[in-house]
This record gives sequence, C-alpha cells and structure tokens, in this order.
Amino acid sequence: MEEIGKTAPKLPNQEFDYYKIAKILLSRWYWIVGSVLICYLASSIYLWYTPKTYATSALIKFEEKKSEIGDIVGLAGVNDRGNTSRIQSETAVLQSTPLLLNAVKHLDYLFSFYVVGRVINRTNELYPAKPLDIQLIKFDSLNFSHELITYKPVNTTSFNIIYTNAGKEFTHRGTYGVPFTIGPTSFSIKYPGVLPKTTSILFKLNSPEEFIGRVRNGLRTAETAKNSNLLSLTQTDANPQFATDALNAVVKEYVNYDRTQRRKSASQMIAFIDSQLDFLSGKLNGSENSIQQYKQSKKMMNVSSASDKVLSQSKDIESQISLLKIDLLAIDQLQKDIVKGKDNVSLNFNSGGSTQLSEFINILNGLLSNKNALLKIYDSNSSQIRDVDQQILQVKTNAITNIIAVRKQIEAKQKYYQDQLAPINQQISQLPVAEREMLSLNRDFEVNDKVYSFLSEKKLDQEIASAGILPGATIIDLARPNYTPVSPNETSIHHSAIFFGIAIGLGFIILIRILNPYIYDKETVESLTTIPIVGVIRKFPEDIDEFSTQILAISKPKSIFAESVRAVRTNLNFLASEKKSKVICITSEVAGEGKSFVAVNLSSTLSLIDKKVILVAADLRRSKLHKTFHVPNDMGLSNYLANQCTVNDIINHSNQSGLDFIVSGPVPPNPSELLHSDRIKELIADLKEKYDVIMIDTAPIGLVSDAIPLIRMSDINLFVIRSGKSKFYAATIPQRIAQEYKLDNTVIVLNAFQQDLLHSRYYSTKYSGDNYGTTYYYYSDYSGYESSGYYIDDDENKWWHIWKWLKK
Repeated sequence: MEEIGKTAPKLPNQEFDYYKIAKILLSRWYWIVGSVLICYLASSIYLWYTPKTYATSALIKFEEKKSEIGDIVGLAGVNDRGNTSRIQSETAVLQSTPLLLNAVKHLDYLFSFYVVGRVINRTNELYPAKPLDIQLIKFDSLNFSHELITYKPVNTTSFNIIYTNAGKEFTHRGTYGVPFTIGPTSFSIKYPGVLPKTTSILFKLNSPEEFIGRVRNGLRTAETAKNSNLLSLTQTDANPQFATDALNAVVKEYVNYDRTQRRKSASQMIAFIDSQLDFLSGKLNGSENSIQQYKQSKKMMNVSSASDKVLSQSKDIESQISLLKIDLLAIDQLQKDIVKGKDNVSLNFNSGGSTQLSEFINILNGLLSNKNALLKIYDSNSSQIRDVDQQILQVKTNAITNIIAVRKQIEAKQKYYQDQLAPINQQISQLPVAEREMLSLNRDFEVNDKVYSFLSEKKLDQEIASAGILPGATIIDLARPNYTPVSPNETSIHHSAIFFGIAIGLGFIILIRILNPYIYDKETVESLTTIPIVGVIRKFPEDIDEFSTQILAISKPKSIFAESVRAVRTNLNFLASEKKSKVICITSEVAGEGKSFVAVNLSSTLSLIDKKVILVAADLRRSKLHKTFHVPNDMGLSNYLANQCTVNDIINHSNQSGLDFIVSGPVPPNPSELLHSDRIKELIADLKEKYDVIMIDTAPIGLVSDAIPLIRMSDINLFVIRSGKSKFYAATIPQRIAQEYKLDNTVIVLNAFQQDLLHSRYYSTKYSGDNYGTTYYYYSDYSGYESSGYYIDDDENKWWHIWKWLKK
C-alpha cells in the first residue's frame, strides 16, 4: 500500500480513453455483424421484391434554321414562337396531352401481354414481345373492356379464356382461329405453333389515352448546361424497350409539331391571298366579258393612241390604290386578331413598311406561346401567368397604336393616288362616249389583272417559303434501350444497409450502456465517490454453491480469484496498523452483493499468515455462516446478546488453523436492539484479547440499521460493491455514512469483478496533481493476465485444453 497525506476528499481526475472507447464499441462486434447481416438480408429481400425501373435518354438541340429558299425568294424568315423561357416552354409542350397522344399512336399499343412470376406473384409486361397472334374481328375504340384477360392453353386445338364482366368471372373454351366475343369486342387467336412455357398469359386491349399518364410520369427534361440550347430528355419505365420506343416517338412527334407550328404564319398568309384571288378572279372574268360584249355591240376594234396613253397612266395608279386596299384589309384583320386574343397572329404583308410592327408581332407571338406553355404548369391566377398577361397587354397596346399609325399612312397614300387620278379622270371624260366607255372597261380589266398577277406572285413566294421552313429543333441522339436498372440502386441500397446495420449495432451498444443502472468496474466507483478502493476481487470462473461451503481462497490457492483476495488482505494489513487487534466490519447496500462470501474468504486468507482470526455472523436476520461451516445455528450471537450463554459457548473452531467463527444463532424478535446493547461491546472487547482480527459480517446497511453500532466501533469498515449487481447509488452510501458518523476508516472492495468491456467506463483515472492529497491503494483488476501462466487453476479449465481432459 502507498498512502499519501490526507487532504479534503476530492474525486480523482478522469480523462477520456479513446482506446477504451474503441474496445467498448468492438466488445459486442457480433451484435454489429448480426445487425449488418440482418439489414443486408432485408435490403436483398427489398431488391428482390421491388420492381426494377429502367431509364433511357435522348438529346435535342434548339436552333434557328434559316431556309435557303427564303433567301432566294427574298422573304424574311418565319417568326419563331418566342425565346422567353424557351426550355421551360418547350418542356411543357413535350409533356402536353395532344403531343403525347400523337406520339403514343405511333407505338404498337393495341395489345399488352403479361406473365405472372412463379416466385413473386407480380405481373410482368412482355413488351415488345407478342406471344399470341390476336386478330380483331369487331372492335369499337370507344366501347371495349379494359380488364385483363387470361389465356390458358389446353391442347393444340383449344384454349381457355378467363375474363371478368360486371364484376363476375367467366371462363370460355375457345378454338384456335375461331372468333369469340367478349362484351362488344370479337377477336380470334391463331395457334402459336409451340405452346407457351408458362401456364398462362395475360393480355388486354388498350386505348392510346391509357398510355399518356405512363409516358408523362416517366418523362424528365433538363438543360445539359445553363443557358445552352441542348435539352436532355429521360424516360423511365419498368420496361426498358417501352421507355426507348416511347421517348423516340415523343421527340419525333415534337419535331413534327414544331415544324407545323412554324408553318402557321405562311399558311395564314396563303389563305388570305387565296381569298383575295378568288374575289379578283370573278372581277377579271366579268371585265373581260364586258369588253367583248361592248366591242361587239359598238363594232369597235381598239381605242385610239390617246386613249391608250390615258389608260396606261390610270392603270398604274389604280393598281397601287387596289394594293393599298388589300393592305388595309390585312391591317384590319390583324387588329381584329390581336383584339380577339388569337394564339397566333401574323402580318400578311409588310404594310406601310413598318418594321416596328413586325417586331411587335414577333414579341406578341412569343409571349402567347410562352403563356400557353406556362398554363400547362401553373394556374391561370398564378403570379407567373399574371406577369405574362401584363407583358401581352403592353405589347398589344403598342401593336394597336402602331397599327393605327400604319393605317393612317396607308390612307394618306390612298389620298395621294386619288389626287393623281383626278386629272386623268378629267382627260377620260373629254374623250368620245364610245371610246370613254371602252377605256373604262379596259381600265378595270387591266387593274384587276395587275393586282391578280401581283397576288399570284406573293402566293408562290409564300408556298416556296413554307416548303423551305425547317423545324427549330434537331434530334441529336435518339434513345437506345438500357437494360441496367436505375432504380432501385442496388449498390446504394446495399451500402445504406451496411451503414444502417453498423449504426444499429453501435446504437444498440450505446442504448444498453445508457439503460444500464449497475456498476461494473472500478473506474465507475472512482467517478462516484472519494472513498478509496482497497481492492478488486475477481469473479470465480466456475459455478459456486450458494453457501460458499468450499472456501475458494483456500481450495483454489493458485487461481486468479485467490490472488485477488490476497491483494485485499495485503491492503487491509496496512489499515489501522497501529492496532494490535483489528475489528473489521463488512457490509453492503443490499443482500446478494457477496459480503458474507468476501468475509469468509478474507478471514481464511488472513489465517494463513499466522493471524488468529474470528469471523462473527452479526446478521441476526438471515445469516448463512453456519451453512458454510456445516454447523447448527441453535447457539450463537443472538443467544449471547440475550444473556443466555457465555463467549466460550458460542465460539466454534473451523478446520482451518487460526480461524474461528461465531454463528448468528436463532433469529431474535429484536435484532437491532440487541446489536445496540452493551453486550456487543463486551463481546468485541473480550474477542480483542484473544484474536488478532475480528471479522464481523453485518446486515445490509441499505435495508436495516443493524450494522450502525458495529460500524462505529470498528477499526476498518469494508463496504462491498458487487460488479453487475450493485447500482450506481450504492457507491455513494459509504461516503454518506463516513460523513454522517465522522468516520475515516471506510474503504470499498469491488466483488465478483469480471471484465465486461460493454459496461466498462470509458475514462481512465489519473492520480496526479491535486489528487495526491487523496488516500489511495495499489491494486489490480487482473484484466488481461488470465493466461499469463501464474494462475494455473483458471488456465486448466479453458476449452482449448480439451486434449488434457482426453488424456485423463
């Protein structure tokens, strides 16, 4: 023992021991391995039962392609549908119902075939495979059954069809090649040549509308880079081939849709020109007929040269006036379209030479296209739609203002030509009547013919331009089947399972430690009290009897247990060393913590070093000392305290030299009062004259107060804490008793210690600095030394020494 000068009690310094923490977490490595295996198995089962999802991608590029034909005919490029939020707008177009419906119609959608898995009762689609050749005989696309139909082959000539109608199941025996009817639909099945390997095949009739949701839910779009004109499209589906076919159909249909939208402006202009040509065609025919009739009636061949000159001047001016009238019609139609809010408006002619009006029309068409796209995403009352509406209103206002200005310019030109035409009309009025009438007819014909020729040229130009219109999107890369599933991600799920398995295993270890209320090691005791620990008694590795009839410190002298008891004995010898005869009182908080076991073994080891030792069973309520030494309990301490016998009458001699004992005797009705009497003091005084060590085994102090008088008169108070049984509160009791009764002779012994890393303290005690003022004793818990070769009795019973048993 090493004893240092006494100071005020203070808890020792304890520092984090990271090595201990690692050992604690790894102490139950099999829990962690088990939880990892369970989680991994669960993830494997999840992957087994979860349907796989496949993905494929396509790439399209937005670009403004200018037709070379447009350059040849000298026409401006057809207006784009707008650049504002282009990617967002086109994404909405790609997911629009009309476009998806047209795309689905390009697929082989009419029949779907399925099989049911044998292990997992899940329906798997066979697309694009068609194990059955089904011919429709009668089919109404608006009225047919959408339920699954089960086909089961019977033999080479017949089969069974199982279907439901109005909630009832029906079975029909069919013959290959012979039509049969289900509801309003009739069809036949051809003999497949080789009967299917599966016991049954499921199929159903589809409408294209049924696939819209499936395609739309799996379709995703994203820019390949910010502000780029490349759009990546991804289609996910449980069937990789269907995902590929659907995505390719969507991108091809989008390109066609884009081309169609770009041709709208040219189509509107051609329609307008056609309406004017129809009108002029009638006027030309009428004028020509009128001229012929007039010539025949007046018997005139041609007009004079003077009339020709006047006719030429009049024809040119009136042609310009007619063209201006057509411009006015186009301007009025444009204004009506803008006011009515058409989705697409176009400037049929470059009226008045206003490039600003053309720009307004371009911007307006772009905003209208953007609004239509946004309406597929947002509500009509959303802030995004309101912002676009405000922009549209502003552009419309500016466009109408510009239209009014253009109209005024056209009307001014008309007035100008009218003023120039007035003198010519004056000249015509001075011609002879016959010539004048003939000139008027010729003038109408010439003017209509010139305007008709002009419009015909314009129509031809627009048709050439329309033929040369290119779509604003190009397919860079079509989708290809990808048979590697993207969901569930097997690698990620297995990694997550391992991670959660480790976390659960470690969490369970931490939870067990948090919920643990018991003391397991000396570091825990040191963290709870300043009372010094006098030693650690190891747990005996084998089962021992309840009454400790085999005194192990004697019968197993070379065991690690016996060595730990001798270490406690050594430290006890240095306590109260000035006393010739020592009184050692042993107690604990509750029963079952091994105080009697410790008392018996300590007494035995003390007697081995030529000490006269007497062990007194002072637990008058439920002592078991008499069973340890195989003697009756009819005469003992209770009899002496009740003045029924003398000291010599109750002293018993054991088989161990130097070790005597006193049993508790019959249980008295007043054990606490007897132990508080003067007789106990007389007994101890008498025993001090005869023995070197008086070992008193008392009642648990946490349950009854019987031990208090014995504690106060003892030289050493030994408080027993049992590893794995005593709770944290037990470690605070000896300090409270010491403070209450002003005792400085209290020490603790940790009993039945067996290293259990799971519950060990993750601190290490450091006796340094201020802690030099606290009394402490050298002792060891012998952890890690079991196989050192010094403790033979323990080592002989290890499982790896089975060969020794076989020799015996």
